[in-house]
Amino acid sequence: MLTIGKLGAAAGVKVPTIRYYEQIGLLPDAERSTGNQRLYSRAAQDRLAFIRHARELGFSLEAIRDLLSLSDRPDQSCAEVDAIARAQLKAVEARIARLMALKGELERMVDHCAGGRIADCRVIEVLGDHTHCSTEHGREPLGVSE
Repeated sequence: MLTIGKLGAAAGVKVPTIRYYEQIGLLPDAERSTGNQRLYSRAAQDRLAFIRHARELGFSLEAIRDLLSLSDRPDQSCAEVDAIARAQLKAVEARIARLMALKGELERMVDHCAGGRIADCRVIEVLGDHTHCSTEHGREPLGVSE
């Protein structure tokens, strides 16, 4: 059995994150020692590693919840898992396309900067007026994450 600190170190997850995952039901409530300290099994460590890896791959918490639920039923078809993974792949591809458009726009801004005065700076001009951009980028909300 692992304490919450040792579990976090083993899985590379911070203690508050582990508590959060318990709170939202991704991790089952830990057993408690006689001193009321949380104690975790190897199964909890494996589940936490699964969650961490899925988060690294960009899966939402809701998708992870679904994947965990599906993984708890190993005799079922993996069609749902495949659909969740394909949806994540499409989301990643869309993000990559958006980032490539941003990269191109930034390159264009920098290439057109004459290095003179701020009053003549193309970067400042483009940032101040989106109509100077060559692509529609940045139209999804900024700072929105789980």
